[in-house]
Amino acid sequence: MAIVVNMPRLSDTMEEGTVAKWLKQVGDVISEGDILAEIETDKATMEFESFNEGTLLHIGIQEGDAAPVDALLAIIGEKGEDISALLSGGAPATQEASEASVAEAAATTAPATAAPAAALPEGVIVVNMPRLSDTMEEGTVASWLKKVGDVIEEGDILAEIETDKATMEFESFNAGTLLHIGIQEGEAAPVDSLLAIIGPNGADISAALKPASAPAAATPVAPDPVVANEAAVTPVTAPATKAPEAPVAVVNSSAHNGRIFASPLAKKLAKEKGISLSEVKGSGEQGRIVKVDIERFTPVAAQAATATLAETVSTPAPLLASGEEHFTEIKNSQMRKVIAKRLGESKFSAPHYYLTVEIAMDNAMASRAQINNLPDTKVSFNDMVLKASAMALKKHPQVNTTWQGDTTRFNSHVHMGVAVAVPDGLVVPVVRFADQQSLSQIGAAVKDLAGKARDKKLTPAEMEGSTFTVSNLGMFGIQEFTSIINQPNSAILSVGAIVQKPVVKGGAVVVGNTMKVTLACDHRTVDGATAAAFLQTLQAFLENPVTMLA
Repeated sequence: MAIVVNMPRLSDTMEEGTVAKWLKQVGDVISEGDILAEIETDKATMEFESFNEGTLLHIGIQEGDAAPVDALLAIIGEKGEDISALLSGGAPATQEASEASVAEAAATTAPATAAPAAALPEGVIVVNMPRLSDTMEEGTVASWLKKVGDVIEEGDILAEIETDKATMEFESFNAGTLLHIGIQEGEAAPVDSLLAIIGPNGADISAALKPASAPAAATPVAPDPVVANEAAVTPVTAPATKAPEAPVAVVNSSAHNGRIFASPLAKKLAKEKGISLSEVKGSGEQGRIVKVDIERFTPVAAQAATATLAETVSTPAPLLASGEEHFTEIKNSQMRKVIAKRLGESKFSAPHYYLTVEIAMDNAMASRAQINNLPDTKVSFNDMVLKASAMALKKHPQVNTTWQGDTTRFNSHVHMGVAVAVPDGLVVPVVRFADQQSLSQIGAAVKDLAGKARDKKLTPAEMEGSTFTVSNLGMFGIQEFTSIINQPNSAILSVGAIVQKPVVKGGAVVVGNTMKVTLACDHRTVDGATAAAFLQTLQAFLENPVTMLA
């Protein structure tokens, strides 16, 4: 289905943008994270990335041309798809403001939110609670890094905001004095609630406080809820003690054709400090190198010396008198509340059923040992399960589906969700096109995503788009369990531990190694016989790993 990409709002004062250069042409295949174009705003020239995949079907604004915010910039869809209705003004089925574009807007856009000019003194800006992920309905202020009366510069981090997916640093795109804080630390509030007010010192903000009880007068309507805020966000990587990345040219630090992407300010600081960008790990969206990465960069030798001084401090349990009752209430995090909501919706809307098989893992264990003897190669049993599941999905497309009410969506691509436990709950980063990757590639991807998950550095785009999910508790010694389907998937695979036990081979009882896996299915899309056939194929791949190479 074709996706309309509109001219983004890349600064708080931007009303139109100029396409300085197209980096993709009509007919090119687009992957998530690819840079589509360089767009010149009123403040800087910024690289604009795609959060959608497909073929570039249409370019709406040519190089050198300017167009207002929200003008049709491009259309991405399936090769040969009919887009005549979109070009003639028909409403697209999927807007850029949905799903992945939320992450793009959260990372790169920052329009101002202000009360009507007649109601507020000049220069007073109302900052609302932003929508920082596609599923976010409310946010919790984890900590304020500025207090009322502080002078705010563009790019300063105002607060750390906890969403349902991560804790994000919220940056200001305005300068002035912090006149009012509307949501205190630890408090949660819906998206678009009054978060703060910035303006000239001593300005009368009484008019700005009145709309809090009258949402209709709060802010002008914008097409995207994200672009109705004047701040940008980046995942929290460490306690913020310095001014973060200024709002300029947020790009991807992954190397493309030998090029390392970083913001212009980061490049400038790196040059001034004599730091090679190739040695810096980016903490921005999709691994961008931003200002704070340069400020916190420590050479490898110094890092090693510092690491030897690190200590782990634990908090002792409270001492209780014998027979004394005691309990502690801990406020549920946004992540925990959303996990509860989503899993409840899945369990009570999708009719679950479960099928379990026991898989002989002797050949898999031997194959893994041989693979890991290769130089610079390391794969886990979970990587083998992911690969086998991805290949089984290609043979049984009914399991790789999404229930959509009147229709069932058959996904031709295989994006594997990998459940990862984090201190606040559970996240599911996604290994894309897993069926097309080797075991070592899957292993490297999972290791990278799991590390980001534990460091709270996953981007929303890295947690979206799964078509099937694997949850593995085998490393904890759990032999068999069931999982709740990670919607909109139709199934989830629960993987237990490999255990040594007596098995029958050739009529004799011998020692064998087996592993139980349980497939939870949505009966609306996957019937029992289909699920059973999928498990048989999965079992065949794992019991004879060489067949995965055929």
